[in-house]
Amino acid sequence: MVTTKIEKLVEEGNKYDVCVAIGPMIMMKFTCLLTKKLEIPTIVSMNPIMVDGTGMCGACRVIVGGEVKFACVDGPEFDGHLVDFDNAMKRQQMYRTEEGRAILKLQEGDTHHGGCGNCGGDN
Repeated sequence: MVTTKIEKLVEEGNKYDVCVAIGPMIMMKFTCLLTKKLEIPTIVSMNPIMVDGTGMCGACRVIVGGEVKFACVDGPEFDGHLVDFDNAMKRQQMYRTEEGRAILKLQEGDTHHGGCGNCGGDN
């Protein structure tokens, strides 16, 4: 586990100016929880949630520091300590069903664009 390795390296006396986490969202979430505790600035790549790369579909909508961002046009790199991973992972799960896509459209209005042909938000 990456968090175990980070803890071990810090316990050995290693100092780090920044951590870059790229991978599954659950891994990035727990890496950021640890690095925040260790006071290591952390950059995450939200590539896993990108679909069309233009900001039109809304699939990569993420909350960063309380603001709506789109990973494909505002990122994909963000301050990991500011990313709402719980919201992002919940959104990913909702895309699995047509009903979930409809709920996102209803809840998010204009910030869920549709149009990518993948998420179904344009149907």
